[in-house]
This record gives sequence, C-alpha cells and structure tokens, in this order.
Amino acid sequence: MSGLIAALRSLVFYVLFYGGSALLVVASVVAVTVQRSWLRGIVGRWGAWHLWCVQHLLGIEVVLDGELPQGPVLIAVKHEAFFEAIDTPRLFTFPAVFAKHELFRIPGWGYSALVYGLIPVAREDGAKTLRQMLALAKQRVAQGRPLVIFPEGTRVAHGTRPPLQAGFAGLYKLLRLPVVPIAVDSGATYHHVVKRPGRITYKVGDTIPAGLPRGEVEARVHAAINALNG
Repeated sequence: MSGLIAALRSLVFYVLFYGGSALLVVASVVAVTVQRSWLRGIVGRWGAWHLWCVQHLLGIEVVLDGELPQGPVLIAVKHEAFFEAIDTPRLFTFPAVFAKHELFRIPGWGYSALVYGLIPVAREDGAKTLRQMLALAKQRVAQGRPLVIFPEGTRVAHGTRPPLQAGFAGLYKLLRLPVVPIAVDSGATYHHVVKRPGRITYKVGDTIPAGLPRGEVEARVHAAINALNG
C-alpha cells in the first residue's frame, strides 16, 4: 500500500510541478523579451514552487545543516538528483550555475538560462571551453554572484564517491576563489521515478581557502561533499 501511495504522490508531483514549470518557462521568455529585470523573480518562484511540491506532494522534508554562503565564492555541491540543481536558485542569492551545454538547447528555457547568467559546460571541447567558462565566471564574480558547480560532472548514485572532474581544479586555480563544499543526500529519496517520502539534508562544509595545491583542494572537497554518504 505504501508503494502505491508513493506512486500516486509522484504522479501528482510530475503533473503539477512540471506543468507549473512550463508556465514559468513561458513567463521567462516573455520577461527576456519585454522586461529582463523580471527574470530573476520568475526563477526564484520556480525554486519556491519546486520546494512546495517536494514538501507537500512528495512528503520530503528538506533540512539545512550549516550556514549557506553568499557572494562571490565557488560552491561545490554533491550531485545525486535533479533536486539540488532545481533548488539552487532558492538556496543562494542570484547564483551563476555551471550547467551541461545540452540543457541550453531546451526551447525557451535555454536562452532564458543564458540571460539569467548560467554558465554552459561542454567538456568535450577541452581548453577552449575552459577559457569560455572562465571568462563568463569572472563576469559573474565581478557582479558579486556566487558560482555553483557540481564537481563530479553529472548525477551519481547515492552512496558512491566518484573522483572529481579535472575541470574543477582548473577553475579553482584560475578563479582564485575560496570553495564552500556542500553535501546533499537527495539520491535516497528523490532520484527515482517513484519518489520516496523522507528527508533531504544539505550539510555545509568548512570554507576551503584559495590557492591550495590541486591534490589538497580536491581531497578536501571530495571528503566534504561526501559527508552524508557514511
């Protein structure tokens, strides 16, 4: 019976959340065309709508352990589900997120995301992509915005600890920003077709200063973002 209830709750979540998201994408396209200053508010409403659906439709409690950073820092987040990617604009003040370039091909959403200030990542282009990302990232830092990166490069199963992608260390070195690592255990409840009630926790790690050797910063970030995997 509990499985049937979870399936029904998930179905309602998909219909309402993604239906609402479609309306907000249309609103974002209008904002980009008519008044770009509206876009930030629309994105904020998307994050708030997602949280409401997660809490009230799926029965998932979201808990924050620690103080979230704001301003121009590099925030490294564990990536177990779409949850934390969607939740990012709610968590941080006007964040600039490094996102897979394929996402920018989504009609309407892709261009709105560029205008909002997301940073496309195309790993197969190598050094050229790194230069482009660096230039955009420096622009966002100059605007006082936090940079959010998923250093594992893609979603990973809960309980796994893959190595960080090489691009993370390169950005850390070139941007010369402190890093705030954040662990999240969303995979246990959210990363399923039928989502499960329970709890998702964000655990904010200690700030890691700029200028450390690659091996040290990677080790510290890797340990911190996996703090909830025990």
